Order: sequence, then C-alpha cells, then structure tokens
Amino acid sequence: MISIPTHTLNDGTALPALGLGTWPLDDTAAEQAVRTALEAGYRLIDTAANYRNETGVGRGVAGGGVPREEIVVTTKLPGRHHGYEETLASFEESRGRLGLDYVDLYLIHWPLPRVDKYVDSWKAMVKLREEGLVRSIGVSNFTAAHIERLEKETGVLPSVNQIELHPLLPQDELRAFHERKGIRTESWSPLGHGSDLLADPAVASVAEAHGVTPAQVVLRWHTQLGAVPIPKSADRGRQRANLDVFGFTLDDAQMSAVADRSRRRIGGDPEVHEEF
Repeated sequence: MISIPTHTLNDGTALPALGLGTWPLDDTAAEQAVRTALEAGYRLIDTAANYRNETGVGRGVAGGGVPREEIVVTTKLPGRHHGYEETLASFEESRGRLGLDYVDLYLIHWPLPRVDKYVDSWKAMVKLREEGLVRSIGVSNFTAAHIERLEKETGVLPSVNQIELHPLLPQDELRAFHERKGIRTESWSPLGHGSDLLADPAVASVAEAHGVTPAQVVLRWHTQLGAVPIPKSADRGRQRANLDVFGFTLDDAQMSAVADRSRRRIGGDPEVHEEF
C-alpha cells in the first residue's frame, strides 16, 4: 500500500496530497472504486450531490476496511440549493446519502454569480463547521474576487478552492492568490480530460526519462506545484499508478516543459457557468 503525504489546511486539519475523483461513476461503480482505492492507499475521496453517487461513495467508505477517522470525504453543495437555509437542508440530505455522522470537507460547487446567494451559503457552511458537522469548508470554481467577497462579508476564508487545473490551464495567478491567502488548491480534471495532453511529446519525453507514464508525470507536476489532484479512475491498476507519484521528482526544466503549451479551459467559466 502506498503512503500519501498530507497538507495542513488553514483550519489545522490534514488533507492528503492526492485523492480519488468519482464523477461520473454511478452508485455501484463508485462503491467499488472507493473500496479498491482505499485498499491501494487513497485517503481522500471526492464526490458531490450533483454526481448522484453519494450513496455509493458512502457504502464504499463504510465497507472499505479503513477506520473512518483516516478518510477525508468531500462533497459539494449544488447550485439549486444556494441560500442559508437551503444549504443547511442540502447538507443534511448529502450526509444522509453518505451515511456519515460528519463530512470532512464541504464545498460550494459553483459560485453562480447571477444567482448571488453564495455568501448566504457560505454563512451556513461556517455554522456547519462550528457545530462539528463539517471539519473543513471550502469552495470550488471560485475566482479571487469571489473569495475576497467571502472574506470581506464573513471574515472566514475557504480552506480549499477546487478548480480546473492541468498543464493546459496552469492557473498561475489564482494559485498565487491562494498561496497568499493560505488556501489549498485542489485540481479537478487534473489530466486534462478530453484533451490530447497525455499524448503530448513533451510530456511523453519526461515520462520516458523517469520510466513512468505520462499520467504519472502530470500528476507529479500537480503535487510539486502544491496542488492536490483528484483523478477519477474505477480501474484498480490505474488507481494504483495514479497514486504512485511520490517516488520521483521533476526538475525545473521538466516542470516548465510539461506546462509549456497553449492555455485553454476544458470546463465551464466560473463567471458565467451555472450548474443547478
């Protein structure tokens, strides 16, 4: 079993340096994926209400043979439940589907600026943390301006911002903002899902130099940036390979080579994207 380093978040809790994504697995596939991931050494599991697999993830956690306190379970608030009371109710629905007494990390999935209720949701999440129902609170797909507004209106910064991050979209400015604010960056779509990133000659060359796969090179790139990638895989062998990225190091030239390419976003733009 592979041992994973951890980061200490700004609230004092620990976050593993790499985790398992579960979108778009259904409940049955998610349960099995979580079980095999825990067996391999994963201790960070990522889901969301909108993935519609929280029940399966919860079953995987319960049946994975790992003490609950060793596992960091993340889920996310859907856009349709933005608002103070709505967030509290939505959290209880998620907690019920997961079958957990508490959730380790709860995120606002998208800011939905047009709806303009994310500050109200954030206040509810602060309450959930104060009550011990959530260990850490954070956001997903938030810009620096969105986060600054949270800080201004509540005095509470997120512990995590989970964003689209991969060598096609390195997010240099936002990562630097996170660093200044003490916010940990998490990477969704860390392997550039749907792109030709893993077939890129520069990535392949670095992989050959280290005797690893292109995916391992890209995940190592994330961890050396200090970001926490959450690649999705239901395949036992690929899960293990994705986790096995802490035994080699990319030098500065290799880090630059991996990210030296055109910048493009694969997912939605946080300023306008709406997901309910």
